[in-house]
Amino acid sequence: MKLHNSYTNKVEDFTPIEENKVKMYVCGPTVYDFAHLGHARCYITWDVLYRYLKFKGYDVTYCRNVTDVDDKILKKADKEGKTPEEVSQYWYKQFESSMKALNTLKPDIEPFATKTLGEMISIVKDLINKGYAYEAEGDVYFRVKKFPQYGCLSKQPIDQLESGARIEVGDIKEDPLDFALWKKDEKFGYKSPWGVGRPGWHIECSAMSRKYLGKTIDIHAGGADLIFPHHENEIAQSECANGCKFVNYWLHNGFVTINKEKMSKSLGNFLTIDDLLKKYDANTIRFFILTNHYRMPVEFSDEALSSAQAGVKRLLNAKQTKINEDLDITTTAEYNQFVEAMDDDLNTSKALAVLFELTNKANKDEKDAFTILFKLASVLGFTFEKPTLSAEELSSAVKHVSEKLGKEFASMEEIIAFRKEARDAKNWDVADKIRIALDEVNIVLKDSKEGTTWEIK
Repeated sequence: MKLHNSYTNKVEDFTPIEENKVKMYVCGPTVYDFAHLGHARCYITWDVLYRYLKFKGYDVTYCRNVTDVDDKILKKADKEGKTPEEVSQYWYKQFESSMKALNTLKPDIEPFATKTLGEMISIVKDLINKGYAYEAEGDVYFRVKKFPQYGCLSKQPIDQLESGARIEVGDIKEDPLDFALWKKDEKFGYKSPWGVGRPGWHIECSAMSRKYLGKTIDIHAGGADLIFPHHENEIAQSECANGCKFVNYWLHNGFVTINKEKMSKSLGNFLTIDDLLKKYDANTIRFFILTNHYRMPVEFSDEALSSAQAGVKRLLNAKQTKINEDLDITTTAEYNQFVEAMDDDLNTSKALAVLFELTNKANKDEKDAFTILFKLASVLGFTFEKPTLSAEELSSAVKHVSEKLGKEFASMEEIIAFRKEARDAKNWDVADKIRIALDEVNIVLKDSKEGTTWEIK
């Protein structure tokens, strides 16, 4: 498997630190408002990577943080007369709902920044003790020039950054390049060795990745807008505190653009996930994102989404047959083609072409084509609607059961109710006859605590 490493700017063979195990960290949301399509692209992209790594047999630990202490959260709390906790908890639930609606898998670990303060303070203390950081009037700053490799990820040498830096009036930093590890804040702060304050944004991810994944991790991913300064600063503070390499593979997804501009809240040109889901389903949004290579920008338009809607409908409207659970799809040509595409730096557009070919084969009743399609499509996070019967087909199925049992039924509900009576009376012969009759018309009953439902096999 090959992945594009932003650190080297090369597509490299992926080799995890520990054989068959992958530690993966993704920068999560700052929870103060609705998530938009740009966020959807990021989290769907890394959801697909997570699914694919597991599909390949890796034991993956996927950690995605939640930033619940931030200037934007505090500003919103102040404006609405709420506590920061109330604001962040409300918007986290909205985010969680949006991710579920998009069919993204929940990360294995989803830590909140405010629950990792002890780790942050410990790292900041280490950096001060090693001379990489200093306290100034209740703030703590990182000495950028003490880390000569600074700029290695964003390909910006320190002298180049220095030429664009300016010291503002009242600036208490030793150098304009230095960034905050801890900020004095007596109103919304937490106790620390430097007084009441709160962590800088960058230290949060360094602390959470170290606490839950260790000092060196396999994959760190996020949007391309995080390369500088966020990920650059993470590298500096983590490697200076830990004395070892922080990340082996840095992965970044491209922007969603609208009218050729990056979609963002700051520009006010964003579309929320909730608004999009009122018009398009999750499969359509996922298809729109995956038809483009994850590193390339993707231009949003209603025309593009409508095209994706038509494409995914054609893909997922394959003729459905019973899934062959015993089939080893790894022996099939389509499996090899799919893996070849995905191993090539997650070439999802090429992988989709394989799925379309399987749809064509399924529609021609080729043996096991739908089983292979179903299993490979799930790796990309697509969901198939369960097949349904037309009113005429359902009436025919009910008539078939009526004839087999010598009893007139008007609906599936009546059949299910009659079966329940038979089971309650321990009349297993009648219950079994119903099961066999339904099986003959490819209908299976599903029993649960909530009752019995039916579906097509």
